[in-house]
Amino acid sequence: MNGSSPSLEAIRWPAPAKLNLFLYINGQRSDGYHELQTLFQFIDKADYLTISANHNGAITVQPDSDIPLTDNLIYKAANALQQYSGTHLGANIELEKNLPMGGGLGGGSSDAATTLVALNQQWQLNYSNKVLAEIGAKLGADVPIFIHGLASVAEGVGEQLTSVDIDEPWYVIACPQVHVSTAAVFTHPTLIRNTPKRPLAQLLSDAWRNDCEPLVKKQYPEVAKAIDALIEYAPSRLTGTGACVFATCQSQQQAQSILQHCPAWLNGFVAQGSNQSALYKQLKLRNKI
Repeated sequence: MNGSSPSLEAIRWPAPAKLNLFLYINGQRSDGYHELQTLFQFIDKADYLTISANHNGAITVQPDSDIPLTDNLIYKAANALQQYSGTHLGANIELEKNLPMGGGLGGGSSDAATTLVALNQQWQLNYSNKVLAEIGAKLGADVPIFIHGLASVAEGVGEQLTSVDIDEPWYVIACPQVHVSTAAVFTHPTLIRNTPKRPLAQLLSDAWRNDCEPLVKKQYPEVAKAIDALIEYAPSRLTGTGACVFATCQSQQQAQSILQHCPAWLNGFVAQGSNQSALYKQLKLRNKI
């Protein structure tokens, strides 16, 4: 264990959502994983975790969910860090869930990443983000980007991150009431898997798309319906494997106007893009870096 004399105060940490502004699948490896190129940007919507360290070594997560505790990503992240560090400390974690499950906004992965980052601070372990990302990658492919905390192009199987400085527009994000299985999308025979790899400059300058979108629209008519509703007003596409979709707007006013004019069945919200995640900003303030 690296740390000592932890603070037992309860600290509230954000677990922000992300969008995949583009997602290209370049091929499938012999181990079944897919090579991809994707652009992550954060938005100003988040779950929140209130975390306090304890001396009894127990890890608790509230409120209880239908998922067994040992399958809960927050618990798994805390347990993984506890095991890795050998600390005898535990944590009491309270989740305020605002992001939809299975929506392609990264809610579960972000919760896990925030757990690792927060406990690294509160247990005073002082591990680097690189170490935390290595622990997080075993929990989910998107966990490292939330630990990294900066808008980035991810390559390989998502582990190669290159930070980028891009526009921070406003978005209308619609959340169809369906759960899309990422595993089912990536194992489907008709998924696009042959998009050629491109250099960074070309990736950022070319028109953006999501290789998962044609399949997801076909499999989930609710997603196709949401994209059709938004695309009348602004460029719109799927994030990740969905089910959430987003329209890119030129201003907050335009985004709010689009949301007001959308059909009543469209469940959505307005958010602004950010190249620094709320977790990154809070960490920077706490550490005065």
